[in-house]
Amino acid sequence: MAARVGNGGGRPGAVTAVPPSRGALAFALAASLFAIPQALLLGDAVATVAIGPDAGLTGLVGWPLWLLLAAVGVARVGLDAAATRLAGLAAVAAKGVLRGAWLSGFARWSPVAPRRAATGDVVATLVDRVDGLDPWFVRYPIARLRMAVVPPAILLAVLPLSWAAALLLLLAGPFIPVFMALIGARAQAVARRRLDEAGDLDSLLLDRVGGLATLRALGAGDRVAAEIAGRGEALRGRTMEVLAVAFLSSAALEFFASVGIALAAVFIGFHLLGFIGFGGDFGLAGGVAMLALAPEYFQPLRDFAAAYHDRADALALDARGEDVFRVAIPRMAASTRRRRASAPAEAPAVAVRDLRVAAAGRSGTVLDGVSFDLAAGGLLAVTGPSGAGKTTLLACLGGLLADVEGTVLVGGRAPGDAAGPPACWLGQEPLIRQGSVLANLAPAGVPPSRDEAWRVLGAVGLADVVRRMPRGLLTPLGETGAGLSRGELRRIAVARALLDPAPLVLADEPTADLDAVSAAIVRRAVVAMAGRRTVVVATHDEALAALAPARLALAAVPA
Repeated sequence: MAARVGNGGGRPGAVTAVPPSRGALAFALAASLFAIPQALLLGDAVATVAIGPDAGLTGLVGWPLWLLLAAVGVARVGLDAAATRLAGLAAVAAKGVLRGAWLSGFARWSPVAPRRAATGDVVATLVDRVDGLDPWFVRYPIARLRMAVVPPAILLAVLPLSWAAALLLLLAGPFIPVFMALIGARAQAVARRRLDEAGDLDSLLLDRVGGLATLRALGAGDRVAAEIAGRGEALRGRTMEVLAVAFLSSAALEFFASVGIALAAVFIGFHLLGFIGFGGDFGLAGGVAMLALAPEYFQPLRDFAAAYHDRADALALDARGEDVFRVAIPRMAASTRRRRASAPAEAPAVAVRDLRVAAAGRSGTVLDGVSFDLAAGGLLAVTGPSGAGKTTLLACLGGLLADVEGTVLVGGRAPGDAAGPPACWLGQEPLIRQGSVLANLAPAGVPPSRDEAWRVLGAVGLADVVRRMPRGLLTPLGETGAGLSRGELRRIAVARALLDPAPLVLADEPTADLDAVSAAIVRRAVVAMAGRRTVVVATHDEALAALAPARLALAAVPA
């Protein structure tokens, strides 16, 4: 079987592909372009006060000049505030879209995927790191647009006043984006390494907290604390490396911007004093206007250089998100619920020929040349030592593994085929959701009737246990199944499997953690599923294996 694979996360470049707010871009660009009339009006205001009403460029004098100057200033502030507001709202929406895309990809992961990311890394990426994208969504699109439009517009405004001043600005400006492009790759690489180390530390911390009781029992608490402290110190050093790159780039852009503004100011001052006679014919109004426009010319370049680090962080998170959320998984063309609704009622036959599965993270195979046939409605017990590939075989039958060689047919179709029979997965770890006992008996999200619930609870020997609970079927269970033992939680999962209409049942160690009486009850329940459903059970329980008409013994494959 050549397994079909799909992508388990958002589309390529999920972070950088989110479009910015057009309204925010329009308002931000308008606010920046208003700097040109504001500078011209400011030059006229200074010239009319210092020289007289005929010294201006626009011809405005008196209160119309001052009123228009104030109006332009207020308009700039208002437009800039509106742009920031719209960009912030767009950032909130964009983060929601990004989280939804990545989370939906994570939900489609196979539970046995070898590259499945650690929970701590997933949570930290979806929460903290996505929240850190605010500067990227708010600042970078606006800075990029301003850099592309505002400096050329200011050059066109300065050129009629002084071609020499325009030339000075033109020569000084490109140094900033060129320098930022040179250090951009370095900034992105450093940011990516920091994200990788932060993800590893998140995963390590969550894993160690989960096993805290065991670590204390083994007396390993101090060693683990030292390990986490060392990893934290390494992450601190990586963070300082990111800041060092940021400070270096800030110093460079400030240097070039200051030099450009200083050259323009020196030229304008000497020209007004009469020491320079070339470069244009302008007076005090034109000189003040150009002095006001020089910082505005460099400001978009400064903003873009600062936002370039936001871009590096976003690209690093994009790459990290690809690693965490985009893995090779079997492509499920329809949801489990839709497939169950359209599933054929009859039990499927299973045919496996020359099945080979490579071992994850090492050379060799887990399964090598496995072949068998199971008739429709049959019961097959898969036995063998730990590591022989029993769970891997169940995962192949359920369509949960990619990169599988050989032929696997369930009901004449490849596992995971949308038109094929769905499977009920009864894993080693009982799945308990936040909700009542009744809700946890729902195989596809729809709680069964109370009569059905009591029937299956009786079949697994839990009816009396649930009746003694404070609210019976409505007693809430936490995700850890508080109030029930591990064996009782396993029987809850078996009861849910009894209600599942899927014609193929894949059970992995259903009698583990059970006492002798409970194990006997579960054995009877598993055997009772066969006939109307096809059942494949992986087990170390010889008593259960003896009840199965068919048996497949797996041997551990040498490394």
